[in-house]
Amino acid sequence: MREKIKQRWIILIPVVLCLISIMFLNFFWMHAYRQAAFAHVSALCETFVEEHPEAEEQVLSAVKEYDSPAISEISGNDFLAQYGYRSSDFGSGPGWRPAVWTLFLFLLTAGSFLLVIWGIKRRERRRIAGLTGYLEQVNAGAGGTIIQESEDEFSRLEDEMYKTVTELSQTRELAVAARKNFADNLANIAHQMKTPITAASLSLQLMEKNIPEVCGAQVRQPLERLGRLEESLLTLSRIDAGTLPLNREKVDVYTALSLAAENLEDLLAENHVSVDIPEKGCVEFTGDLEWTMEALMNLIKNCMEHSSAGGTVHCDYAWNPLYVEITVRDEGEGFCPEDLPHLFERFYRGRRAAGNGIGIGLSLSRSIFELQNGNVTARNLPEGGACFEVRLYSH
Repeated sequence: MREKIKQRWIILIPVVLCLISIMFLNFFWMHAYRQAAFAHVSALCETFVEEHPEAEEQVLSAVKEYDSPAISEISGNDFLAQYGYRSSDFGSGPGWRPAVWTLFLFLLTAGSFLLVIWGIKRRERRRIAGLTGYLEQVNAGAGGTIIQESEDEFSRLEDEMYKTVTELSQTRELAVAARKNFADNLANIAHQMKTPITAASLSLQLMEKNIPEVCGAQVRQPLERLGRLEESLLTLSRIDAGTLPLNREKVDVYTALSLAAENLEDLLAENHVSVDIPEKGCVEFTGDLEWTMEALMNLIKNCMEHSSAGGTVHCDYAWNPLYVEITVRDEGEGFCPEDLPHLFERFYRGRRAAGNGIGIGLSLSRSIFELQNGNVTARNLPEGGACFEVRLYSH
């Protein structure tokens, strides 16, 4: 409250100074007018008495009896005009001093206005800079509090900003704790699965060794699927916990695509699907070759599952100063429009999902690309087919 009263007084200072200046100018000009009028009347009387000494008493008597009338009463009096006299014949007025004082007072008043406005703007800029610096500290993870030195028009904004930042910080801490708990649970589930899967695999090997005629393929396929699930859950838990090791080295896009296709060679041959990878020279980005290959394998495998026998999965890539772009597309039916917003969600299986997937592959690919300063999106092509677009940014 005290600060608001102080601010009002600061604003009122130029107004009060302006009123004082107007009153002073009014008094000054009146005084100058009276001085000039007195000097003119005195000079006139002196000249008349010098030329007519015998009329001195009459002149002084006339001056004593003369009561200065109001300006409105003598306005328009042109008695001397009939003798050829004009107002310009009676001197040049009070001189240059009143004009100088008027200019000085005007500059003083204008300067005070400008000074007050500059002070208010300077204080506002300082307050805005302080709030901006606080938000920059929060965004950088430094945190901190706002030290409120005085009460002003920014105080309410400051309070609301601090409340919002505090609530967001608490929400973030809860989200981080929940994510860490989820990562720990995923890792625990994956480790718990590993023991029975290993035991079942060893038992199956003994059975196939001792009883050759046993139908081990019917058991091996579910075990392999469980093994892939266990590996995926472990990878997800490491990503959520921020412990997934990633190298930062130059990765050639053509090499990464070729290795991904080679690792899927048996599966591609089984489905009679080929992969087309053009050679476009050296296009590189900074990342991890092994994990990039893993992410690309998931995209190629997804396109393969939606391709008919004899189809082709087309890969392409390009470079610009901002990012490296990789596209993987198929010649199938494309995605259902309802699936597009959810394709990269964990454990989500689209309406046209094929194979025995568990809905983790695309989510893993997105997480791997995001860890390498990139992203992946999916869309349907106008001519038909699904398309994945990966962008790996330079900065």
